[in-house]
Amino acid sequence: MNALKNIFFKQRGFTLIEVMVVVVILGILAAIVVPKIMSRPEQARLLKVKQDIMAIQSALDLYKLDNSLYPTTDQGLQALVTKPTSDPAPTSWKSDGYLHQLPMDPWKQPYQYMNDDDNLRIFSVGPKGLGGDSAIGNWNMDSAK
Repeated sequence: MNALKNIFFKQRGFTLIEVMVVVVILGILAAIVVPKIMSRPEQARLLKVKQDIMAIQSALDLYKLDNSLYPTTDQGLQALVTKPTSDPAPTSWKSDGYLHQLPMDPWKQPYQYMNDDDNLRIFSVGPKGLGGDSAIGNWNMDSAK
């Protein structure tokens, strides 16, 4: 019985060679995969901006369908979350709003909005901020890379 017990419960560890082989394989995989992954965060940020802008545009279009006009620049995107109190007041504002909350861009900045006679500009200031030239908006999303 003891011999049978020893066969089933015999513990065996990894040898130093086996551990070293695994470490070398992981090192090789990391050397191949990490550079490819490191170039993707910027693409993911751009994709998020594009999707957010399209969602905001859709919410603005619903706002206009209900109220016959887009929010003014002064009312801003906040008009999609809370009912504007300034003129022109919306006539049929949806009781639970058009967006649950306003998204932030990937660089932790609020999205910008301008309404110039229904020529809407929705944009993120981009990675360089307000002083830079990296704005990504509904007018240049196709060229943003």
